[in-house]
Amino acid sequence: MAEPGRPPRRAQGVAGTWPPGRTAQAGGLAPAGLDAWSSLVERLRGWARAEAGAGRLLPWVPVAFGSGIALYFAADHEPVLAVTVITAIALCVAAFLLRRQRLFPLAVMIAAVAAGFATATFRAARVTHTVLSRPLYSVSLSGFVETRDIRERTDRFVLRVTHMEAGRGDLRLDRVRLSVRKGTAPAVGSFVQLKARLLPPLAPVRPGSYDFGRDMYFQAIGASGFVMGAITTAAPPAERALTLRYAAFMQGLRDAIDARIRATLEGDNRAIATALLTGRRDAISAPVNDAMFISGLGHVLSISGYHMAVVAGVVFFAVRALLALVPGLAVSAPIKKWSAAAALVAAGFYLLLSGAEVATQRSFFMTAVVLIAVMVDRRAITFRTLAVAALIVLAIAPEALVHPSFQMSFAATLGLVALVQVGMPRLFASPDHSTTARIALWGGREIVMLLLASLVAGLATTPYAAFHFHRVTPYGALANLAAMPVVSAMVMPAGLMGLVATPFGLDGVFWWLMGLGIDWMVAVARWVAALPGAVGRIAAFGIAPLIAASVGIILLGLLRTPLRWSGAAVLAFAVAWALQVKQPDVLVSADGHNVAVRGRDGRLHLMHTTKDAFLVKEWLAADADSRLVGDSSLGAGVSCDDAGCVAPMADGAFVALALRSEAVADDCSRAVLVVAARQVQPDCAAAVVNRERMQRQGALALTRNGSEFSLKSVKPKGANRPWSPAAAGDSDLENRLAPRPAIPRDKDATPPEADLQAED
Repeated sequence: MAEPGRPPRRAQGVAGTWPPGRTAQAGGLAPAGLDAWSSLVERLRGWARAEAGAGRLLPWVPVAFGSGIALYFAADHEPVLAVTVITAIALCVAAFLLRRQRLFPLAVMIAAVAAGFATATFRAARVTHTVLSRPLYSVSLSGFVETRDIRERTDRFVLRVTHMEAGRGDLRLDRVRLSVRKGTAPAVGSFVQLKARLLPPLAPVRPGSYDFGRDMYFQAIGASGFVMGAITTAAPPAERALTLRYAAFMQGLRDAIDARIRATLEGDNRAIATALLTGRRDAISAPVNDAMFISGLGHVLSISGYHMAVVAGVVFFAVRALLALVPGLAVSAPIKKWSAAAALVAAGFYLLLSGAEVATQRSFFMTAVVLIAVMVDRRAITFRTLAVAALIVLAIAPEALVHPSFQMSFAATLGLVALVQVGMPRLFASPDHSTTARIALWGGREIVMLLLASLVAGLATTPYAAFHFHRVTPYGALANLAAMPVVSAMVMPAGLMGLVATPFGLDGVFWWLMGLGIDWMVAVARWVAALPGAVGRIAAFGIAPLIAASVGIILLGLLRTPLRWSGAAVLAFAVAWALQVKQPDVLVSADGHNVAVRGRDGRLHLMHTTKDAFLVKEWLAADADSRLVGDSSLGAGVSCDDAGCVAPMADGAFVALALRSEAVADDCSRAVLVVAARQVQPDCAAAVVNRERMQRQGALALTRNGSEFSLKSVKPKGANRPWSPAAAGDSDLENRLAPRPAIPRDKDATPPEADLQAED
């Protein structure tokens, strides 16, 4: 028993050492090392216990839920719905039963992963529809116009098909997206008849690029195309559904707002003002649009959490200020809660006016959770608020997880919430007489907060901008610091006042003020975009480094103890990994008409039979290449004639694009790789990419390894998803290409040229 006034025996002597039974020896180094290791282990355990404490579990639930959705999109084929749902329910029940056990946090995370997987599977099954697999050149369509977009050169609308004549059996599409000449798109809600050329949804133009076809699938759009001839408006065969009448009303409201803005503003100012208020941003000219994204101000053009926060904030403070003017009301009534309710209504109206796209829905849910927290006297800006908003969005539209707007928005919001809850209190926690306090009185605090917010949000979104758009914004913080105060204090409030004043005919001055602010924003964007090094190009690096970067951002944002700095280490590892990814030596388009070969200069050189500006632009962007589509250097070193093209690789070996049968034999004997949209004779000595492979696997990326080529494809072997069905026989294809051994030919055998001509 310890003596009074002395510490317990475990705190002194050998009884307090670890491991038990080891005695300290004078001058020995091992016990000191063991003590240090014991201290480190105990400290790590303490941090881990703190991270698993009360209230720390909820923010990790949407992370696990999103991980389950990510697993769904990574699956090779469509999961069985019944199995996924039953598994998720069973794991949720198990987690509930373990709620008082130490394994409860782990059980909750596993159940959340299963729930996310099942939710994504259910969502895909619920929107199941036919997807066009081959082009149709003259299709008669009748249906209702659901949406309409005004673009810079053309208009576009979505048609809900009621009748279709395609000359191909009983093929039926639910919805198609069609482009028409500018100014000729039919009104939303009208019933039209037309002829169109339909194309399958756009597949990725290279392995790893964004899948627009997947987006269209979850929007229940089975094809895109072009209107041929006139569009005839006819009497509908049945009464329009309530959803169509609502869509027509909202489109009419947007058109009326655009008309009022057009009366005062023009050009890009009008297009940007319309985009900020109605979400319709396709009419912005390409130079201004590029400058906005290069400078880091592109987020302003897409209605997001920032816009929702400004709308709700302006309404909240305006209503609260007006109510405070009523004598006695500020004391006797909860005007703060009333103001939050008014802001919630305004945010809801803004959601409907802007088209209620997934990105806008996410922003509204986040804003709504904050406002409801104010109404029920809870802290508004917390990790729980962000977690609840994320769960709502992912439960409603799990496909949002793989969209860049979701990833960038929640990464930025996570960084900002961490800044508000962790960084700001520490930054400004100082006595009133300190230098920090004096700077705050001069407005320095607001400037520092704006600068830090721009910096944190920019850094948090950088991995996703680099992955999806292959660029970063080195001067993003500078552009946001210069432009966003004007947007927040002038552009958006003037736009809201313009909406309020429009019914009274007093809106002109507000559109004029809005235009002045937009002039400043565009000027800042152009200035920053013209700075040296403003265009930070990043080569494509694949999904694995992006996942690692996401893990690092989540650890940095959600952890509270010094364990958070493990996220910085993971993030640094992800950056190093992304920069080390090797780019392919050869790119082949899905139709075989475009082939890019990496030459001795390390850049891509193009062989093509048709011009596809979008494809070439995407290839160059993914290669961090600053050249434009029409640059003459793209064809440097490429030799072409009527029979085909050849281009040298970095080691001097040739890649051939065979256009005619008579060129195949020569290409097979001289090239190491032959790309041919025709059948190639079996005795070809070169590695061959033929029409069959391209039809089954889509666009290809090839890397040379000695005498062989390793191959990545848009449709990997065995992959079969609803938005990208597998072609028959794709399991016979290998993921590598090698030269073929020579096969003796019978002199009486049919010449290969005849086979090729017969196949044509």
